[in-house]
Amino acid sequence: MISIHNQIILITGASSGIGAACAQVFAQTGARLILAARRRQRLEELAASLAPCPVHLLELDVRDRFQVESCLSQLPSDWAEIDILINNAGLSRGLDKLHEGSISDWEEMIDTNIKGLLYITRTVVPGMVKRDRGHVVNIGSIAGHQTYPKGNVYCGSKAAVRAISEGLKQDLLGTPVRVTSIDPGMVETEFSSVRFHGDTARAKKVYQGLTPLTPTDVADAVFFCVTRPVHVNISEMLLVPTDQATATLVHRRAE
Repeated sequence: MISIHNQIILITGASSGIGAACAQVFAQTGARLILAARRRQRLEELAASLAPCPVHLLELDVRDRFQVESCLSQLPSDWAEIDILINNAGLSRGLDKLHEGSISDWEEMIDTNIKGLLYITRTVVPGMVKRDRGHVVNIGSIAGHQTYPKGNVYCGSKAAVRAISEGLKQDLLGTPVRVTSIDPGMVETEFSSVRFHGDTARAKKVYQGLTPLTPTDVADAVFFCVTRPVHVNISEMLLVPTDQATATLVHRRAE
């Protein structure tokens, strides 16, 4: 296991869920954290809970290419050399048949899950290559492996994350920069509430009768991947709860 003490870790979508859990796990390692998200107040509350871990906050919408380039190019010099990038920002909107789906929902998913990840990666990775060190961790999904009914565009966006991860790994061959895709199944976060546009009752039914993954379970997997010896690259990890066998096949206990 390698030490990540004093390494600079950029986490997108850090204000809640898996991103916040990654911040909590890595804060205990002596790493330095750049936390990026749209919700500034949430970031400030999270940063306060991580003290005395050094934290730099970025109020950032990954969908905005010019904002991404500006924010990251203007990082203070002692925060500019990012060692680990965790591309976590992502979401699902709606659960509809393709021919009945909301185009605005599609655009939000594509702009966040694909284009946002690309904007961040394109801005950060050249510095990693130049410094001969770095690790990119993309948070994908089981939906990138298996399409499910009414998941069409979300599944397509996560399949793209999987393909981009594979392509990036190929492009970085011959450099020490590592690339990992962590692909979780069911994780109890704001995911379903966001998907159903704030319908929390409907969101709760997604996890009824089973034990889903927690954000910390995924954060622990990220930590494992980035602390392997430098000659080891965990290219892909599919992580599901015991109660889930495939994207659609789950075991629910009677309540």
